[in-house]
Amino acid sequence: MTAVAALDEARALLREFPVVDGHNDLPWALRKQAGYDLDALDIAGDQHEHLHTDLPRLRAGGVGAQYWSVYVPADEPEPVAATLEQIDCVRQLLDRYPAQLAPALTAGDMEAARRDGRIASLMGAEGGHSIANSLGTLRGLYGLGVRYMTLTHNDNVDWADSATDEPNVGGLSAFGREVVREMNRLGMLVDLSHVAATTMRDALDATSAPVIFSHSSARAVCDHPRNIPDDVLERLPANGGVAMVTFVPKFVLPAAVEWTAAADENMRAHGLHHLDTSPEAMKIHRAFEERTPRPVATVSTVADHLDHMREAAGIDHLGIGGDYDGTAFTPDGLSDVSGYPNLLAELLRRGWSKADLAKLTWQNAVRVLGAAEDVARDLRATRTPSVATIESLDGPRG
Repeated sequence: MTAVAALDEARALLREFPVVDGHNDLPWALRKQAGYDLDALDIAGDQHEHLHTDLPRLRAGGVGAQYWSVYVPADEPEPVAATLEQIDCVRQLLDRYPAQLAPALTAGDMEAARRDGRIASLMGAEGGHSIANSLGTLRGLYGLGVRYMTLTHNDNVDWADSATDEPNVGGLSAFGREVVREMNRLGMLVDLSHVAATTMRDALDATSAPVIFSHSSARAVCDHPRNIPDDVLERLPANGGVAMVTFVPKFVLPAAVEWTAAADENMRAHGLHHLDTSPEAMKIHRAFEERTPRPVATVSTVADHLDHMREAAGIDHLGIGGDYDGTAFTPDGLSDVSGYPNLLAELLRRGWSKADLAKLTWQNAVRVLGAAEDVARDLRATRTPSVATIESLDGPRG
């Protein structure tokens, strides 16, 4: 199949089975770059100089559903309030662009948006610090529309270990397992991106619903702690969960791991957070890149991860979570949200069938949310909201 033919076929498939992307940090980018002033960064038009995401490029990329991350940093002094502000940003986007974006809470809402030709808009909270050790706050976020929570971000929380922090509780504490159970009862997806492998395994042991990895790749292909070990991928068929491959170069390209560590240190030396993607931060990144050329990931790099993940977990357990507007760098061919057809074209050339790609882009992600809803319906018939506290389950905190 020629490159042109593969791209044409990919675009045709996306018209029928658009991409459900598991993780996009546009709300945080709007907070950092414009203070949520949606006139200043109007995504109805081309914002490629500032953002990875705008409505024209979402359309060009064949995106049919997006989990908008309502991320706040782990060191945010008021994480619950900041998360509420992020949720408010998503709601403002939905109010501002109703012809393009459809609010979605359920798998049925996702399908209805697809029929209407709108982009189903869901929310995911990135990090258990957003609930401040409170199951009541967890329920509050669910009531406001949050449909997954990543158990940690880059730092541990009191009840769960992160992939990129020193081990603390050895995976999930007793309260952490109760968080998972309460998420199951609500119908909120347990997201295991960012967590330690021990936390992944503990969560799979504790959950009665399918889990997701909203933006993670394969550790066997790129040995980074943010990625998923094979033994965890191999548990997804029994769990019913979905691993959504991410595009972040330092998670997919081994040569980029060391380079990114140096680039992050350079950012800190300039007094900036290493995840900062503001124009000021990007100038510093670019200057560093000129001095020290960056190893460049490609569409093929990401496809290598998907090939491996399909072998380990099976085609029914794969999805896509690009992490756009949450990373300074992106692979060639996947520079922004318009690039998804390039990935599908590469997979077509590798022999993936149209049925495979329909599962990857749309069907698996919709199924897993629907399955979580089914589990919650059964659990709510027999289980009342948990009133457990971290002190009651984990003991007094120092």
